[in-house]
Amino acid sequence: MPRSYVPEARRRGLGRRRERIGPIVDRLASEHADARIALRFRSDLELLVSVMLSAQTTDVNVNRVTPVLFQKYRTPEDYLAVPAEELERDIYATGFFRQKTKAIRGTMHMLVKDFDGRVPTRLEELVKLPGVARKTANVVAAELGSAQGIVVDTHVRRLSQRLGLTRQDDPVKIERDLQRVVPRADWARFPHLLIWHGRRVCDARRPRCEDCVLEDLCPSSRLGSR
Repeated sequence: MPRSYVPEARRRGLGRRRERIGPIVDRLASEHADARIALRFRSDLELLVSVMLSAQTTDVNVNRVTPVLFQKYRTPEDYLAVPAEELERDIYATGFFRQKTKAIRGTMHMLVKDFDGRVPTRLEELVKLPGVARKTANVVAAELGSAQGIVVDTHVRRLSQRLGLTRQDDPVKIERDLQRVVPRADWARFPHLLIWHGRRVCDARRPRCEDCVLEDLCPSSRLGSR
């Protein structure tokens, strides 16, 4: 279990989570107005494939592969029309290419069979697709304008804990805690705000509290503890 900053927030009189969440979202939105998904895509299908390929690699790496990939594969049927070995070669640079190829081909088969070739937007349908876990489903649904949950990656987990928004370490439990306090209208953009803030300011090892717009709202701030 990670250190909980919830008691520290109370000790320092920072207010309850529901009282702080509005200012947290507003300040991050102002500080990171350009916060958005880093993956590049032009269609629902390209979005789904990009997110599936991003597992265990960086968005930058995926973006190097997908321009050529998406020129070659434009429909679910295209991914099924070539031998698995060919698709493996095409996505080799993203790592875990055999597992990803199996998942992508399984997903394409299900899209054709059960969804008329279209990417579903409901979370309960997305998670039925091979290789699509809740995090991937949340990303896809949010980017398609139908956020039904809150994406929890390593940045979201770390910052949610540091901000005293959760005591949990399990992503599913963290998501539940965030859903209780983050306004539903912000479910799609909230993860992007935390991710970009985590990359630019709230580093895992050396958080730059002196440059943080949330310093006075954050129970883990090194400045506030002095």
